Amino acid sequence: MTIPLDLAAAEAAVLAAIDDARDALVALSLDIHAHPELGLEERYASAALTGFLAARGLEVERGTAGLETAFIARGGEMTGPRIALVAEYDALPELGHACGHNLIGVAAVAAAVGLNAVSDCLPGQFAVVGAPAEELGIGKIVLRDAGVFQTFDAAMMFHAGMDTAVAPTFIGIQRVEYDFHGAASHAASAPEHGASALNAVRLLFGYLDALRQHVRSDSRMSGFVINGGEASNIVPAFSSARLDVRSPDPAYLDVLVRRVHACAEAAALATGTRMESRVVVRIEPLLTNAPMASLFADQLVRLGVPWQRVQADGAASTDMGSISAVLPAIHPIVQIADAPTAWHTPAFREAAASPRGMEGMLIAAKAMALTALHLLADPARLRAAKDAFAARAR
Repeated sequence: MTIPLDLAAAEAAVLAAIDDARDALVALSLDIHAHPELGLEERYASAALTGFLAARGLEVERGTAGLETAFIARGGEMTGPRIALVAEYDALPELGHACGHNLIGVAAVAAAVGLNAVSDCLPGQFAVVGAPAEELGIGKIVLRDAGVFQTFDAAMMFHAGMDTAVAPTFIGIQRVEYDFHGAASHAASAPEHGASALNAVRLLFGYLDALRQHVRSDSRMSGFVINGGEASNIVPAFSSARLDVRSPDPAYLDVLVRRVHACAEAAALATGTRMESRVVVRIEPLLTNAPMASLFADQLVRLGVPWQRVQADGAASTDMGSISAVLPAIHPIVQIADAPTAWHTPAFREAAASPRGMEGMLIAAKAMALTALHLLADPARLRAAKDAFAARAR
């Protein structure tokens, strides 16, 4: 049975609960930071986060949508509106938590801790949705395709960064792999009998460099060689590359993808090799829900945190973009470092374990918890978020 809600008292209780759990939350974040795991391998982090939530009385489901390290932890009323607090916890190859996902995951947990303190009077449900493999761009897509996010009325998460921005820019991306099949031969005694697949990959990157001169300044292309051959005395019969093509404009992204594909076809033609391609993932640009972003900004003001609308550099991508296409969502940034620090660098990895990083994580948690509280407590606010989403989707 839901107890009548005193909003001011509930806000104070939410903030107090997060403050009371501060030491445990910081320890959890530092523990995950010290145990970095790649996407779909986040067993330690997933167990740590779900264990923390289960110990505080939330109902935990593990292995959601067939993903071993995904989870949902629910609290509040099982009826009424539902708000998703999205957690990420995967790390980067070699760099560890240089994108601060230890902060993202624990911020969602901390927000749930705050909301759980008033669960008896919440007219709805909150849930931490554990979404693995953000760096691979697939975790939230799998959960979306399984219908997980469609069971919620709104979703939110935060990212640590070099600014505090309530409506940051995250652009669309299509990740494509290209395989080139050539002919092996002795590289010294009979090179004329070979067809180098590696040369095709090298030409592909050369063509991309030429194409980049004529691409819109808000769009990006990057990639790496997956396989470049096995021995220096063999003409490589197989070589492959993975490319990320990005744009904030889905239609222009389609144009770029076609032009990149033409580069790959030209590389194969020039080297006498055969090319195959496959789309690894397609992620949409982030569509920030304006009423939710405004509500989040109000909470930052309450917490004494200055903010801006967009961040200084908005050329990254997130699979939260594809979630923002199916329900009202926000993905604000909270500052933990100063420029020229950048994501995916050793400097940001250190920032993600710093006292400033922990403070940013807790600020984000409080702002998310208060935002979710208002959405659950005030039907008009949630209706405004849904109306804005519907209007933008038309």
